[in-house]
Amino acid sequence: MTDETPAKRAHRPPHWRRDLVELAALFTAVAAADSVANTVVHGPDGPTLLVASAAALLATTGFHTWWARRHHPAPPPVADEPRGAGRTPAAASGPRPQADTGATTLWRMRTTVRDEPGSLAALCQALAHHRVDILALQTHPLADGTVDELLLRAPAALPPGVLTQAVATGGGSGTWLERADAHDLVDAPTRVLNLATRTALDASELPLALRQLLGRCTIHSIPARSPRSGTPTEAVPGEGVWEETVMRLRDPSGGSITIERPYLPFTPTEFARARALVELDARLGPRVPPRSDVLTLPEGNAITVRRAGPGDLVAAREMHDRCSPATLALRYHGPMGDADRYLRHLLSPRFGRTLAAYTASGRLVALGHLLWDGDETEVALLVEDDWQRRGVGAELLGRLVALAGEARCESVYAVTQASNTGMVAAMRALDLPLDYQIEEGTLVITARLVPATSML
Repeated sequence: MTDETPAKRAHRPPHWRRDLVELAALFTAVAAADSVANTVVHGPDGPTLLVASAAALLATTGFHTWWARRHHPAPPPVADEPRGAGRTPAAASGPRPQADTGATTLWRMRTTVRDEPGSLAALCQALAHHRVDILALQTHPLADGTVDELLLRAPAALPPGVLTQAVATGGGSGTWLERADAHDLVDAPTRVLNLATRTALDASELPLALRQLLGRCTIHSIPARSPRSGTPTEAVPGEGVWEETVMRLRDPSGGSITIERPYLPFTPTEFARARALVELDARLGPRVPPRSDVLTLPEGNAITVRRAGPGDLVAAREMHDRCSPATLALRYHGPMGDADRYLRHLLSPRFGRTLAAYTASGRLVALGHLLWDGDETEVALLVEDDWQRRGVGAELLGRLVALAGEARCESVYAVTQASNTGMVAAMRALDLPLDYQIEEGTLVITARLVPATSML
């Protein structure tokens, strides 16, 4: 017996002998039906014979249904099949664990699979065996394989070691696993667009956007010249440098950005995404959000707090001239040399965020800095002598800490002297857990953050 497609049957030439046979069979069926009808109608037991025939047909049908159900049981229904895991004959016939109706845990996982058909299906089948749901998948092609980045929802009772072993069983190698949270539920294109939007609105968002784009990593922004000595720093090629766990990109301001992630090598896809984000920042140029707030101090004076940038350099230098040497020494931890060069560094949005406090007459009386320092974040204040202990520094510090919380920083630290009672009091007024450390007469106060609301 040969298989025949509908197209072949449609174009097959008609055969007249088969048509004659079908016509003869039709006439025979009509004659048999007429004979049966005459027997039933004109016979003495016609109605009885008709009822008996119907009963026999019903009995035969019931017996056939019972026999089929007994010897050919239907397959169990498929319920709660993990998305993205697929269903293969092997998975359908193999043993499956009981459904886990308890709590679940989100995981971010990376693993390398062979670049050949069926490799991803084998990985999905291994995860489905443990009732692991694949919520999102990104692929990073390599020269000798593919790095798959997955967002997983697994039963809370499933140990991480079992999950890693399941991935190895499915053909994955070099597996990396860490806990995820609700922020990771956003799909990759939406997340990248949100990061690009934030960077477009605020130049200081670039290091934070890179950190959220690439996961847990350390980012250092290096100026073109040292802010203290003025010596040039090492230049980076325009196309950037990528070396396994380190990326170096040219900063639009003339310096460079170094990104390190020792626990997980970067992929070509991640390098291209980071470079595109930096190129977007370069095209848009320096920018600071124009938002400002007018506040009334306890003594009744009104001040305006807003984000500061390179345009505030002249006002900042004038405030330096009005500050006493003791005030400058507490802020900069020593004699102040080239104030112009150092202020340019502090006011650049590339290295953090700066808040400025202006009086109603337009006089700058205080600066607050939130500086990105690799994995850590530093806060620093400079308040003009005549405006100290009037609530200006505390107001700026509270807003800086709120900005650090929005940036998902875990802590902030302030470097000062034990004699700087104003800074110590302002840190205590934050009502946050504080750690104190004294190193060669320098006091380092670290505040562990809690979620903060948006302020500026």
